[in-house]
Amino acid sequence: MKGRSPLVVLVKGGGEMGTGVAHRLARCGFHVCLTDIPEPQAVRRGVTFSEAVFEGWKEVEGLVARRVAGEEEIWEAWKKKTIPLLVDPECQIRKTLRAPVLVDAILAKKNTGTRLEDASLVIGLGPGFFAGRDVHLVVETNRGHNLGRVIEEGEAEPDTGRPGEILGYSWERVLRAPAPGRFRAERQIGDCVEKGERVAEVAGVGIEARVGGVIRGLIRDGLFVAQGGKVGDIDPRGNRAHCFTISDKARAIAGGVLEAIFMRFPPFEERG
Repeated sequence: MKGRSPLVVLVKGGGEMGTGVAHRLARCGFHVCLTDIPEPQAVRRGVTFSEAVFEGWKEVEGLVARRVAGEEEIWEAWKKKTIPLLVDPECQIRKTLRAPVLVDAILAKKNTGTRLEDASLVIGLGPGFFAGRDVHLVVETNRGHNLGRVIEEGEAEPDTGRPGEILGYSWERVLRAPAPGRFRAERQIGDCVEKGERVAEVAGVGIEARVGGVIRGLIRDGLFVAQGGKVGDIDPRGNRAHCFTISDKARAIAGGVLEAIFMRFPPFEERG
């Protein structure tokens, strides 16, 4: 891509998967811009650029995302080799930024408004998108043999509703709100906990670990959550470094997005 201007990619959603995509693309020389909602409820906050919404900036594995207020600041962020993040729930910036590539990384398990006409190449992550109808390409997000595969026609595997297994634990790993209300953490990301240990509370109702391990993620204090909403994640492997590095799943999905982009925008000129 020597001699060419960096390709602009707009990524909707600064959560774990959006961060993995943005990180890989930025390292590969793309100009990446993230959009997010005013109060993202990312669980794996140690490795999500959405934290910049609250803190103004967030570093993940050597790359920094900074909150910006408009197109002018987006270009300034790129000049400083940082990733701009814009609070823009409806992704209105697409109309003025006119990025050739748009990636919907919200992972809402449904299409929340992304359309084929939003960019020259529109990529949807996971279920809720149909390649060739509302997006150009879909990247598989379900763990297993097809994780990260680029789908040119059709849709991703349906949502199983079951968290991925780690050391045989699935549902037990996930911390959920026992009632609607404001979340308050009593432990921190990276802390080791035992089964039955109190980790947080919602509306005064305690949340206990159902498996021992390291706390890999917790949503931010003070956020309002619905009953049953995911508020945390415990990794039974107990490796603290995993709390602050991009996951294998996010890297696989990011690789699929990179492949999808190069399918439409080849990085090498044809040779005779």
